Amino acid sequence: MLIDFHTHIFPENIAPRAIAVLTEGVRRVEGIENKPHTDATYGGLIKSMDENGVDLSVAMPIVTNPEKPDGVNNYAETVRNGRVISFGSVHPLQRNAAAAVRDLKRRGFAGIKLHPEFQHCYIDSPESMAVLKAAEEENMLVMLHAGADIGMPPPVHCTPKRLKNALSRLDGSNIIAAHMGGWRMWDDVLAVLAGTPVYMDTAFVADYISPGLFLSITEKHGADKILFGSDSPWETPSHTMSFLRSLGLDGGVLDKITHENALALLSGRM
Repeated sequence: MLIDFHTHIFPENIAPRAIAVLTEGVRRVEGIENKPHTDATYGGLIKSMDENGVDLSVAMPIVTNPEKPDGVNNYAETVRNGRVISFGSVHPLQRNAAAAVRDLKRRGFAGIKLHPEFQHCYIDSPESMAVLKAAEEENMLVMLHAGADIGMPPPVHCTPKRLKNALSRLDGSNIIAAHMGGWRMWDDVLAVLAGTPVYMDTAFVADYISPGLFLSITEKHGADKILFGSDSPWETPSHTMSFLRSLGLDGGVLDKITHENALALLSGRM
């Protein structure tokens, strides 16, 4: 079984513009082309799942405008079937953000997505902490974009050290620090974040992290707290899986990463 815990989709009328903006950001910051492998729609995700052997995908919407959170979550609420589920999203700077978390719980969402880079809000700020505490109280999962973003210039709003500071006031076991705890900040992940209660995912790291560093983080953190994620449409699940298989992980560890940990996290929250 394969569960992709980190994917992105947009409504069909928005997807082309969203992809254009995101790819232009990468071109501006990195000077490279970062082409998606799907059209970033629901249909495109299903097609990719069929081609890559994915049984279940979890979509991660992002509220980028604190004045307009409803459209994102209303669309996310429509993405519920046997093969795809969606988290909701909250902007830490929106009005009554903590109450918005509780409302998403009432509407049946298993978790929320925060993207400190797109939302321009530090993860250990009072505003973010209020959202994280509300999610913890409601037993909701929180997927964080952690570390740098390929299409965003500094400063980085969710460094491993800032997340560790936030964790000093939280239980943390409901938090998923995407991109192996901090994209392009993996030395700090190993030093300060590995071994904490948070989960991490494998999204968009295959071409950027060294195999040795990935294995060191996994060994220190524990394979029971690593989730398979591709960051589709930016990386194919098959590419992510090829990277994992190249590491020589045994079958039991791969089973944990590819589906067992995800099933345990989602149990009782859907």
